[in-house]
Amino acid sequence: MATLASEDIDVLEKARRSLAPDYAPSEDEEYMSPAQQDYFRMLLLEWKRSILSAANATLQSLQDGPIREADLNDRASSETDWGIELRTRDRQRKLIAKIDSALRRIDAGEYGFCEVTGDPIGLKRLIARPVATMTVEAQEAHERREKISRDD
Repeated sequence: MATLASEDIDVLEKARRSLAPDYAPSEDEEYMSPAQQDYFRMLLLEWKRSILSAANATLQSLQDGPIREADLNDRASSETDWGIELRTRDRQRKLIAKIDSALRRIDAGEYGFCEVTGDPIGLKRLIARPVATMTVEAQEAHERREKISRDD
């Protein structure tokens, strides 16, 4: 099953903490009530803002100048670190597209429902992965089919 990288989890957790502490989605209320939709909309927007902020910091660091370590080993280490940083930002760029898609689904009233079965995805899954588009069962079936087609 697809998981979030630890850095993405940290950014998502920071986004969660920045939301108003007086509300958290609950199983006791109507599923995808306006309050829940607003919660997830704000969470997604804050998550996106945090990602864009980190991307801007990376861009600023790149613009500050090239790597200038005199020692070849230090330079190679720095270039490796930058490569990892840029791959992380590319993964987050793709995540922003998923966040934008989730925001569109909220606006269309489709957020929180599986795109395959139409069943509710569930609050626990959406809290853990706000960009989820399928129930756990549908996601697992999708991944099994993907693995089988990859093995052929």
